Amino acid sequence: MLPWSCCSAGERAVWRRRPQAYLAYWLGIHYQAGTASIGLLFAGCAVLQTASFLLAPVIAARIGLLPTMVFTHLPANVMLAAVPFAPSLPLAIALLLGRACLSSMDVPARQAYVMAMVPPEERTAAAAITNTARYLTRPLGPALAGVLQSISLAAPFLLAGVTKIGYDLALWRIFRHSRLPTDPPPNRAH
Repeated sequence: MLPWSCCSAGERAVWRRRPQAYLAYWLGIHYQAGTASIGLLFAGCAVLQTASFLLAPVIAARIGLLPTMVFTHLPANVMLAAVPFAPSLPLAIALLLGRACLSSMDVPARQAYVMAMVPPEERTAAAAITNTARYLTRPLGPALAGVLQSISLAAPFLLAGVTKIGYDLALWRIFRHSRLPTDPPPNRAH
């Protein structure tokens, strides 16, 4: 078992700096999960996320890049928002593993979508801009999670899930009618 009650406030703050560390902290506090269980969970999540990267092109070939980005990421974020409501550790683990199966499929689909949207000579700049935007906002998550803990330990899960759901819905709304230069022409009945 993790000795959370033995940690000083400074030591607990170290755990809250990274999302995975915060998740380990939260599972230890909320469910008294031990390090072995948490380690196995993180290993399982890593394997499932890796598999999801490989499955993303298969799904994108069937339903398209934008639907793959949105309709795999959306249920993953619903699962994230549901984690704090799980009545038991096994259900929380099931939600986190389910999320891991879906949460990374948007990455290769998004990268391919951006590359398809811009001319070849602008692709390096487009990749730099989109990745820079993601990495500039990344430090805000742990800082905001630390502030939200004063409301509830579950608040970071809820805010992250709801924010990401909003992102998915905004992507769909903005780009659902956009045609990629690589898309086949629409079938027109005569």
